Amino acid sequence: MHKSLADRIEECGVVSIIRGTDPAKIIPTVQAVYDGGIRAVEITMNTEGAFEMIKAARKEFSGRMLIGAGTVLDEQAARMSIAAGCDFLLSPTLDAGVIRLANAYSVLAIPGVMTPTEALEGWKAGAGFIKIFPAGVLGPGYIKAVKGPLPQLRLMPVGGVNLENAGEFIRCGADALGIGGELVNKKRVEAGAFEEIRSLAAAYLEAVQKARA
Repeated sequence: MHKSLADRIEECGVVSIIRGTDPAKIIPTVQAVYDGGIRAVEITMNTEGAFEMIKAARKEFSGRMLIGAGTVLDEQAARMSIAAGCDFLLSPTLDAGVIRLANAYSVLAIPGVMTPTEALEGWKAGAGFIKIFPAGVLGPGYIKAVKGPLPQLRLMPVGGVNLENAGEFIRCGADALGIGGELVNKKRVEAGAFEEIRSLAAAYLEAVQKARA
């Protein structure tokens, strides 16, 4: 199951990160991302009402989208996220306990790392994807450098990925991209700019597809 979840994220190529937005607007927000073609969203744990948002999104989009929990820092948060029904756990850091717990419940673990040593340790611990963070600081070339000696790793740059550099990250070997405030942010959600979110989601997917071609 881990492989199929990782395959589905890689196939789509983009995970939309939802942070700090109004819990009452989670369904139209995810719908806008879905309408743009993205099939995986991450709701971060430092968003008020995160567990309820995961449950609501899972109920509405079950079978159509992967719903993940983000900013998962420890096993307690991981356990609560899994209980809420998440498909994957995405973290800014590497915690072997979180990975073990995810694997025990057939949930995909995506730990955050910065160094090749951390990346390989996460992979050996059973992570199906490795989040490279903060990607904007490291740059697309860093992905290519890591993939050189470690081509078996599935890498997802997160943090500072935007429409200008998305294609270059893919060309340098990224297997998927995590997009945060450049796609979904509090300002757009509060303004009800769901058509803008839909359009941006489609633009990110187009950038990924063009780079892969």
